[in-house]
Amino acid sequence: MKKTPLTLLASAAALALLLTGCSGGSGETGSGGETGGANLPTGDEVGTAVDPELTKLLPGDIVEKGRIDIAVDIPYPPMAMYDDANREIGFDPELGRLLGQKLGIDVSLNKQAFDSVIPSLQAGKNDIIMSGMNDTPERQATLSFVNYTYGGFAIAVKKGNEAGVESQRDLCGLTVSVQKATVQGDLLRAMDCGVNVMELPSDLDAQTALRAGKSQAYVADAVVTEYVVATTEDGNAFEIVRDPENPAGFEPVYSGIGILKEETELIEAIRAALQALIDEGSYQAVLERNSIGAYAVESAEVNQGTSAS
Repeated sequence: MKKTPLTLLASAAALALLLTGCSGGSGETGSGGETGGANLPTGDEVGTAVDPELTKLLPGDIVEKGRIDIAVDIPYPPMAMYDDANREIGFDPELGRLLGQKLGIDVSLNKQAFDSVIPSLQAGKNDIIMSGMNDTPERQATLSFVNYTYGGFAIAVKKGNEAGVESQRDLCGLTVSVQKATVQGDLLRAMDCGVNVMELPSDLDAQTALRAGKSQAYVADAVVTEYVVATTEDGNAFEIVRDPENPAGFEPVYSGIGILKEETELIEAIRAALQALIDEGSYQAVLERNSIGAYAVESAEVNQGTSAS
């Protein structure tokens, strides 16, 4: 593993000092990066303190650039969305800022369609993916994941459940809308029972298909589905299919921060920073703030994903 040059460490120390002294409400609403001030937690968002020892773990190219570029698929509530001031909020943007603050490095939150987040890393546009991405062996061929949630997928139907969906098997023979390039589509096809998988460009498109009657069910990560059901038309549009045997959702999987697997220094820096946030309680606070505390991981681990079934 290559060491970070002393000149770059000095630059990192200077940035860490800047980030230490700039927490709170500067009023900046941009994504940080090359323009504007440092992209820090503000208002009632969860904050932390820089750990200089963790700053030393950052690879030299990141220190020289002065930021970590993060690919985020927005909107994908409660993982990522915009507030009324067009500021990125939700679990991924807020945890991303917190990781940057702990590491003493700025972050840039870059909107990226989900099906292009991996190519954006390969093209050098972004450094990491924070977009509720499931950790699977197929994706591990390209990425390593610092896992940050554990949960399954959940099923939503229109209020009243005219389709009569009570379990995962009840989806057989139905049209089910999902976001394109997600694990949910693979899981539904693997059921091999006539599920018509309607893959659409965005998660919002998949929800709209259900509302319009083009599908009989909508499937997404449990953390997302819970939010959609609770907030769409004040909870009057959809209902969630609950299975007592699967309280964390069907086919639970790990999700995490995706990083090109050859970027071993960056992987360890992110893993160590997440562990520090877990230890101090700020990670759990961000989960709770976004109503997904039940899907926490106990420690920061890498590549815990297993095969979809």
